[in-house]
Amino acid sequence: MAAEAKPKLAFYWAGSCGGCEITITELGMRLVDVSELADIVFWPAAMDFKYDDVRGLADQEIDLCFFNGAIRNAENEEFAHLLRRKSKIMVAFGSCSHLGGIPGLANMYDIEALCERVFDTSPSLDNSRGIRPQTITKVPEGEIKLPPLHQSVKHLAEITDVDYFMPGCPPVVDQVWKVFQAALNGELPPKGSVIGADEKSVCDVCPREKGEPGFRISEFKRPHEVDLDPDKCFLTQGVICCGPVTRAGCGTPCLNGNMPCRGCYGPAEGIIDQGAKLASFIGGLIDTDDPEKLQSILDSIVDPAGTFYRFGLAHSIISKMKYE
Repeated sequence: MAAEAKPKLAFYWAGSCGGCEITITELGMRLVDVSELADIVFWPAAMDFKYDDVRGLADQEIDLCFFNGAIRNAENEEFAHLLRRKSKIMVAFGSCSHLGGIPGLANMYDIEALCERVFDTSPSLDNSRGIRPQTITKVPEGEIKLPPLHQSVKHLAEITDVDYFMPGCPPVVDQVWKVFQAALNGELPPKGSVIGADEKSVCDVCPREKGEPGFRISEFKRPHEVDLDPDKCFLTQGVICCGPVTRAGCGTPCLNGNMPCRGCYGPAEGIIDQGAKLASFIGGLIDTDDPEKLQSILDSIVDPAGTFYRFGLAHSIISKMKYE
């Protein structure tokens, strides 16, 4: 009797830093257990797979695909559609595919402004200053082709159907292992669910001493400007923390390291726009009704967009208003 075929897994990164791929490798010896239960049929970051390997698969031959990274260019989008067609289950893996991630902050600018900064004026440039990549470059051996950039960064669900969302920058190892086990055992929740994380907010699970009801903030400070008390709420110390609006499930490594929550697990249950909700929450803590003093306090928030929308700008209401 022939052995029963093992489920097929695929991993792919689009517009991302590679941290999600590192999380997979940090499974360590548990990857051996995964390989005994399933066949990895595509993982170009770690093995010598080619795009044609995927094109050669039958539709829905891949049982489970973990797709990380935002959709920044034409190649990202092409492969998102291809892997969707080849996969029974598509998981938006990590903050960039879930919400657009840090690459989504590029939506504050148009392509020309981005290219000018990166290739023309960045202080780190030397003899490459002013040289921009082209979609087609002729060389003696033929043509080098690069995918064109899209006008805006999109999260995965904006361009194709997604079955599950797995937040984190990157998702923590134990979370990944828990999802692997659930998927291979056929125990995944209903389609559209956020998997491997909690419904509570980071604030709900934070062990720090909360502020007294009605506490107010008269000045915002960055973490390096404060001798942070590891037992007290960051907000009571004037440091912005995304915990009140962010989904729990990460194990709070930032808080354990005496740093405020960055918001990478996305909006807590019931929150539509994470950045807008945090701005509203923070605004309610400001200790003044005087317009001039209010502006002074607001000016002490360095990089408001990067603070409130570090991971979710591409998923936000304001991003959709700009590009739709």
